[in-house]
Amino acid sequence: MEQGNIAVGLDIGTTKIVAMIGRYNEYNKVEILGIGKSKSLGVHRGVVNNITQTIQSVQQAVQEAEDVSGIKINDVVVGIAGQHIRSLQHSDYITRDDSEVVIDNKDIETLCNQVHKLVMLPGEEIIHVLPQEYKVDGQSEIKEPIGMYGGRVEANFHVVVGQVASIRNIGRCVKSAGLQLDRITLEPLASANAVLSQEEKEAGVALIDIGGGTTDLAIFKDGIIRHTAVIPFGGNIITEDIKEGCSIIEKQAELLKIKFGSAWPGENKDNEIVSIPGLRGREPKEITLKNLSKIIHARVVEIIEQVYLEIKNYGHEEQKKKLIAGIVLTGGGSQLKHLKQLVEYITGMDTRIGYPNEHLAGDSDAETTSPLYATAVGLVMNSLEHGFYNSEEAQEIAEEEDEFTESIKEDIAEEKEVTTKKPQAPKRSIFDKWADKFKDFLDNAE
Repeated sequence: MEQGNIAVGLDIGTTKIVAMIGRYNEYNKVEILGIGKSKSLGVHRGVVNNITQTIQSVQQAVQEAEDVSGIKINDVVVGIAGQHIRSLQHSDYITRDDSEVVIDNKDIETLCNQVHKLVMLPGEEIIHVLPQEYKVDGQSEIKEPIGMYGGRVEANFHVVVGQVASIRNIGRCVKSAGLQLDRITLEPLASANAVLSQEEKEAGVALIDIGGGTTDLAIFKDGIIRHTAVIPFGGNIITEDIKEGCSIIEKQAELLKIKFGSAWPGENKDNEIVSIPGLRGREPKEITLKNLSKIIHARVVEIIEQVYLEIKNYGHEEQKKKLIAGIVLTGGGSQLKHLKQLVEYITGMDTRIGYPNEHLAGDSDAETTSPLYATAVGLVMNSLEHGFYNSEEAQEIAEEEDEFTESIKEDIAEEKEVTTKKPQAPKRSIFDKWADKFKDFLDNAE
């Protein structure tokens, strides 16, 4: 299969690893060609802590995606999260040699590269430099400075920083799995790409991605990323609480959470009971759903309050920073019953569940459009948007290829014309002519 416009997203999560292959269809929507998933064994709270196990899980997910799609995976875009991620605001500027020359991409690149040289804390590295607003010669609130004139270009940046060791470990796992690491992207940014509409980003919205090991937050206002945070708690800690509170094994706790769990204890009646099989012939355990919901509720409230504290730190109560579109919940943890109502109750903000079908092709199956795959879909989109095949250089190469193809077609057409003409006497080669001359020479010598 042609691989020109194909992209691969690799979501290395705490509970699962997903490899997703996609491309743009004729309507410029993302068409998912194959998904592979495996249980994540070497990742804890978004950070790789066992490289060997992670490599095996990555290979398993990639192999499955290749088998489903029939496409060989080479390059991948990988998501990064974990408690080591932090973000900061930074302002910087450049002075241009000639203010009468139009500001172009090169100037913006120079400005961004300057920020990349910022001195970080020991063991830290910049992952993303995201420009917010620009100033040109003191004129503020400029979203797009390219095409303007000016001597001094200034910008506010949202800088995302992570630990060098964690970033390197992800790189090592990908490389050891026989893949090429194309780019590392912050997971909440990838999820936001997949589930948020441009209108929501303009109005102001907080995306909460509840994963297995972490809960990621991304806040947008006026179409610009304003705040990001990673909270080191997710769905796994709820499972852990159920396991401890009900004295059952992890597998049973996870099943209980998915099938009968609710974030709102008031919804369950006292006489609703579920029976859990005992281990190795032991007596079955009876658990009331009200008790189960109380355990879940306590931990979910803690996670939401931590996220809400981050939203408050951003300053959402100020008129200019108001999040009109409210909150969007996504990730596997967002599928917990009555979570939407609980979030609305705690924060007082409008809430919806975010499905990654905003940019997907209409014929995508239900599994692909689950909030569980929001990050993977976002990573595929990220790869397609920033991919080599969208760059100017690639377009030039494509044009050259087209010219080359045209010239070949012309040559073939000429050849066909020649073959359709009446057969002529075959042209004699130089060797034949030389052999004749040599023969004449010998005859004369005699």
